[in-house]
Amino acid sequence: MNIAEIHPRSFFRPPGRLTGADGHRLLSALSDAIAATSGQHDREASFPFENFALLHQHGLLALTIGRDFGGDGADLPTTLEVVRAVAKGDAATALVLVMQYLFHAAMPIRDIEPSVYRSIARDAVEQGALINALRVEPDLGSPARGGLPATLARRTPEGWRISGHKIFSTGIPALTWLNVWARTDEAEPRTGGFLVHRDSPGIQVVDSWDHLGLRASGSHDVIFDEVLVPADHVLDLRPAGETPPYAAKFALWSAVLTAAIYDATAWAARDWLVGWMLERKPANLGASLSTLPRFQEAIGAIDALLLSNRCLLDSAAAGLVTPVEANLVKHLVTENAIQAVQRGLEISGNSGLSRHNPLERYFRDVLCGRVHTPQGDVCLAGAGRAAFNFRAAAASLASKAEGI
Repeated sequence: MNIAEIHPRSFFRPPGRLTGADGHRLLSALSDAIAATSGQHDREASFPFENFALLHQHGLLALTIGRDFGGDGADLPTTLEVVRAVAKGDAATALVLVMQYLFHAAMPIRDIEPSVYRSIARDAVEQGALINALRVEPDLGSPARGGLPATLARRTPEGWRISGHKIFSTGIPALTWLNVWARTDEAEPRTGGFLVHRDSPGIQVVDSWDHLGLRASGSHDVIFDEVLVPADHVLDLRPAGETPPYAAKFALWSAVLTAAIYDATAWAARDWLVGWMLERKPANLGASLSTLPRFQEAIGAIDALLLSNRCLLDSAAAGLVTPVEANLVKHLVTENAIQAVQRGLEISGNSGLSRHNPLERYFRDVLCGRVHTPQGDVCLAGAGRAAFNFRAAAASLASKAEGI
């Protein structure tokens, strides 16, 4: 079915879970439509504006916005299904979409002026406006490993003036709102997000993104020079180093949705590989490669990895894991996805490495999963600390019980 034949938003039912044949047909059609241009955008490193117009047409840019603000208030399992479908078509598009979903999903427990958020939500619902957090800097790197941003917010009579340099600003060609992480110029600095409209004077985008993977994500540098931010356009401003209250929810959603991008990319690679093996009929064999046990075993090994991923993601999305385990899910799903695509490259030889086929692109994209917070060493070290802390706490309780 052509995607234009499916009525926008027809698949939503209270309480917002994506269900039914109409929903599955829509997601499949969306995936196919997005996949049709993903190779071209990768080659040109061009931004897929048309994908976001399509997602807006079907109400999916407002998926995690609360119903009180005109969105669908989707839960994590529903959002996971949408991200899977989009990422199977194009990982770069899905990454920008995930950033949108994460911002809006966490808003009910974030510290923001209600009227400001209502304006941002209205832009998303009515105009398809995108938002992302700009956090990474040339000197600091990822803030997940600690440190203060160099980007400075200076209080003035008319509001805040921010100046700084952000890198890896994913989706910047299409963003309407920028959530800029900065520190204040106060004696005891506070940090928070400063909500900047893309049209504000003093913003310069430097076309710097020339990456191995996710080439269509438009993750360019952005320079801010005394950009005026209204006094009430501040998000979660608090003493430096203080953990915000939304952190636990954000961590679970981020782990699941980010990992889902790369799992879906591996599924796209797997499906291409199956089709290629069915069609490839070497003259000396007289049959397709799919008839050979070696190739059957390879697909079986890939399917085993992806089955593990599906179980991990679905369990995490259902809330059946701890925060520490959520980080492990992100790590395991990402590594399984990389291993699955790499196995495909090994078995397909030159055909898999050829730029005439999408498998090498899937591999370049899936490798990017290791970069996202939390990275592998952080996930594993955190799990190790939790294990030691649990054992020490249990020993302490046992010791106290013996003394009673």
